[in-house]
Amino acid sequence: MNSRQDQLKAFDRLLTIMDELREQCPWDKKQTMETLRHLTIEETYELGDAILDNDLNEVKKELGDVLLHIVFYSKIGSETKDFDIADVCNSICEKLINRHPHIYGDVNVENEDDVKRNWENLKLKEGKKSVLEGVPKSLPALVKANRIQEKVAGVGFDWEQPEQVWEKVQEELQELNAEIKFGDKNAIESEFGDVLFSMVNYARFLKINPENALERTNKKFTKRFTYLEEKAKKLNKPLSEMTLGEMDVFWEEAKLLAK
Repeated sequence: MNSRQDQLKAFDRLLTIMDELREQCPWDKKQTMETLRHLTIEETYELGDAILDNDLNEVKKELGDVLLHIVFYSKIGSETKDFDIADVCNSICEKLINRHPHIYGDVNVENEDDVKRNWENLKLKEGKKSVLEGVPKSLPALVKANRIQEKVAGVGFDWEQPEQVWEKVQEELQELNAEIKFGDKNAIESEFGDVLFSMVNYARFLKINPENALERTNKKFTKRFTYLEEKAKKLNKPLSEMTLGEMDVFWEEAKLLAK
């Protein structure tokens, strides 16, 4: 591993390159925070993919891309004299110190749950009007549901046992089935949302990230379906002309190969 001196030297090198690109590269000169925004989101998702794939070399590369964006935004901020990279670093340092009074103050904590509760209470003392104020509106619904539940749990609004949450899941499923019988699409959608929300809550009690769990299933399904397509191609037979029984044979083969 690199020494702290080497780490700081590497960061200084990145800042120097950013200065040069912003001054000399036609593309970099044109960028604004608004034009970078969607690229930053894309890079973050690519980092997430690399983490799920447990590809540490790719994680390193994607972290570099995300770091570049942080430096880029800071460079733009310095040009308008609003903030620079030092302000960004000092801001997060101050926040971390203030939010960890059990490390930098005289507050005692028993466990991780105490830390989370202190974190949310401190945010309210800092001027937040609501515990939910920090949940980004543009988050995907599944991720947002998980964050909402984590936030309210941080101030004690939570179930006590996983069994209670599972009972809630069963209750929501019964309500969904009842609405399906009536056939009202709006009511069905509402109850389906309640089922998903309660399942996300249950995942939290099982200490499972629902977004990661669903993405793993997406990857698993994609891999098996791709195997099915490859087999159909070798038989020179379009999937649309195969029976479900024929396709299921290859599907089961794909499941066995994955074990």
